[in-house]
Amino acid sequence: MPTLQRLIAEPDFSVETVITQPDRPRGREQEVASSPVKDAALDAGIHVFQPEKIKSDSAYDFFKRVAPDAVVIIAYGQIVPARLLDIPRLGWINLHASLLPKYRGAAPINWAIVNGETRTGLTTMRIDPGMDTGPTLLRWETDILPDETASALARRMAAAGPDLLVETLRKYDRGEITPAAQDHAQATLAPMLKRENGRIDWSQPATQIYNRIRGLDPWPGAFTTFRGHVCHIWGQPDSSPQAAPPGIIAASGENLLVSCGGGTSLRLEHVQLEGKKRISARDWAHGARLQREDRLE
Repeated sequence: MPTLQRLIAEPDFSVETVITQPDRPRGREQEVASSPVKDAALDAGIHVFQPEKIKSDSAYDFFKRVAPDAVVIIAYGQIVPARLLDIPRLGWINLHASLLPKYRGAAPINWAIVNGETRTGLTTMRIDPGMDTGPTLLRWETDILPDETASALARRMAAAGPDLLVETLRKYDRGEITPAAQDHAQATLAPMLKRENGRIDWSQPATQIYNRIRGLDPWPGAFTTFRGHVCHIWGQPDSSPQAAPPGIIAASGENLLVSCGGGTSLRLEHVQLEGKKRISARDWAHGARLQREDRLE
């Protein structure tokens, strides 16, 4: 959305069409609704094209007819077939949320945090038939803040994206950028998130568990099992060393600590049982009437 709005506002760009996914059922009632991208385009008086499959003959005919100078693609959700790639004069320019070739795939922000990276960024690239394998154009780098969640980092990166994309288009059109091939040997993958990615392994050190909590915010979240019930948890590493087996819950003053791998501990801050509201760890402990040697599985 920030990049689309910026491109619409720039006087030297003409956004001829916005291509986005078909309207889908949304919300608790599953009513068919348009996306914010479609709504923004229509509000600006821009034509919207919503092919069910971008590889269809109708999509090919559409691109041939429009003959764009460039196609900007951000988190579209479908693989673009090879026969469409050479139609635009400047190709398909992708804004990707990692420092390629690291973290190719659907969830680069999340996996960078889960894996404990301290630095990331944005890369513009000209897409080819592979998964984020095309030559890179420009990049923007930033630190990942120690307590930053994936949703917070995504907002910062989305705000930085328009400047990088606009600079890329202008310089590339003027011949001031030479596309650089990626070093495929340095590539890492950031696959689409699954619910199971949120399950906590208490044998890991507390810092790794904390990175999972941050990196999988808001979905699927970090979760565990207590007395047979799934619960999502939030917390931070604590400096108190622990000798208890992983997952054991213990009170330490006003804090509630969970033993983790390597003798480390995680200080629980909030807990949310499935179907319940998120509450403080202390309120959860009172309601659960914790016993000695209770554990999170």
